[in-house]
Amino acid sequence: MRIDLTGKTAIVTGSTAGIGYAIAKGLAQAGAEVVLNGRGQEAVDKAVARLAGEVSGARARGVAADLGTAEGCAALVRAEPSADILVNNVGIFGPQDFFETPDDVWERFLAVNLLSGVRLSRAYLPGMAERGWGRVIFLSSESALNIPADMIHYGVTKTADLSLSRGLAKRMAGTGVTVNAILPGPTLSEGLRAMLEEDRERSGKDIEAIAADFVMANRPSSIIQRAATVEEVANLAVYVASPQASATTGAALRVDGGVVETIA
Repeated sequence: MRIDLTGKTAIVTGSTAGIGYAIAKGLAQAGAEVVLNGRGQEAVDKAVARLAGEVSGARARGVAADLGTAEGCAALVRAEPSADILVNNVGIFGPQDFFETPDDVWERFLAVNLLSGVRLSRAYLPGMAERGWGRVIFLSSESALNIPADMIHYGVTKTADLSLSRGLAKRMAGTGVTVNAILPGPTLSEGLRAMLEEDRERSGKDIEAIAADFVMANRPSSIIQRAATVEEVANLAVYVASPQASATTGAALRVDGGVVETIA
């Protein structure tokens, strides 16, 4: 299978590092013109330069905007008024006990992890429908199904992403536009690497081994028994964004290493 996204413009939110950057890179490798996004101009500029250096002939540009605000979403839409592919990847996470999680934390998580996708999908889906082709992808999480007791606020937002993507898929029925959600499991992104760095220094093990130990301690149902790479998650996103995935819509697609204990 050869995925060709030549002539398509893709916006990937929260894409200066981690899974978002890997998805942007994969889309660029498939020929798409890619718009990267982050909150700070310096980080965006570095990511665009990095992508240009890693993908020969890449067409990439960036927009700095805080998508956890209505103003930031509006700024992105003003800078990029049209897109064929929208990847709602931007997200925040962090453990915090339910009884110690105040309203402002809930509101920030909902604003970044859910409302950014609401606002951007509302902005870009009508144009996709008019053109008769489009792809919207939400980055949910296995935590949408396995709500973590120490991150209930995070899990709730990721479950909401599933509802939003499924509802939007139905709303766009018959238009040639698909809407799907991808559910990564533990993934060795920059964030997880940073969290495990102290353990790596103390043990002397390589980071992949430390990550595997972390997965088996915290997600013992993992079938692959290790953390996924960001590229493994990105590979699924690139396929879902492709013309070949035209019959896949309204789906919750797991790339969780088998963590979720269900056959459905």
